[in-house]
Amino acid sequence: MVTRTPRATRSAAFNAEKKKMSIKHLPASASADEICAALGEDGCVVVDNVVRPEVMDEVAQELRPFTEKTPFGPDEFSGRRTRRTGGLIARSAKCRDLVMNPTVLGAVGKMLGHATSFQLHLTQVIAIGPGEPAQTIHRDQWAFDFFPFPKGYEVQCNTIWAMTDFIEENGATRVIPGSNRFDDRLRFTEGDTEPAEMTKGSVLFYTGSIYHGGGANRSKEIRTGINITYNVSWLRQEENQYLSVPLEIARTLPVDLLRLMGYRLGAYALGYVDDTRDPIEVVRPDLARNGFRPVLETQESASFLKPQSQGSNAKY
Repeated sequence: MVTRTPRATRSAAFNAEKKKMSIKHLPASASADEICAALGEDGCVVVDNVVRPEVMDEVAQELRPFTEKTPFGPDEFSGRRTRRTGGLIARSAKCRDLVMNPTVLGAVGKMLGHATSFQLHLTQVIAIGPGEPAQTIHRDQWAFDFFPFPKGYEVQCNTIWAMTDFIEENGATRVIPGSNRFDDRLRFTEGDTEPAEMTKGSVLFYTGSIYHGGGANRSKEIRTGINITYNVSWLRQEENQYLSVPLEIARTLPVDLLRLMGYRLGAYALGYVDDTRDPIEVVRPDLARNGFRPVLETQESASFLKPQSQGSNAKY
């Protein structure tokens, strides 16, 4: 007996929804609450003109010695006509400013505020060359060994900064607005998606649960964006920041950036060094703290680890 997959039912419902799909755009003045609300509803939103186009040109110039030497991808998913250049914290002072952008961090902090802390997940220039076909539609959170996170529980918040204008013809990132609420492991095609068109200096925000993919580049120009993503601190980072950024460079970086890179306790007793030291001490010994205690005192979810008074009827 042959049984049909749920795909046919999903497609019929999806086709009805697709008629009203669109990607929201917000001004650069948008608040963290407004960006977070759009992400919660649609899983994606474009914030226009976050920085001047000239800023992205300066970033491109700073990274050119590295991007020009980056090989094309080794497979279809990475893109055989696409170059992916990482290690941006070590390689570009201007990229550090993008990583620490207040608008971005404010929105990410709201989106991932259910966790004790969040961290930098990866930094990568993605340059899609002419003739590159559309990427397989996927969810970024599948990187965590395809673990089935509960629907509505976001573990990742991503950005793509437009280093060039993003248009459908040159391979603008394609998304399915609202697919953050879809079931897991569904399959879609490029035709099911919408292009996130935006001007140089704008930013596409999207969650780890939204179905998306790089668009096909049918133009004669290279489409370039900077993918900077963040995840909750109890998950592993996609890009290993401790090895991507040499220790001699790490020691010169601002403390807030170091902590975002992962030089901190991700939660109580998570990520310490040797005798329960805070990881920040490795690069900044002057910032020594008393083991786990600071986390215990500030992390609400760890309050149950504190001694209970006699006669307490607290339940765990």
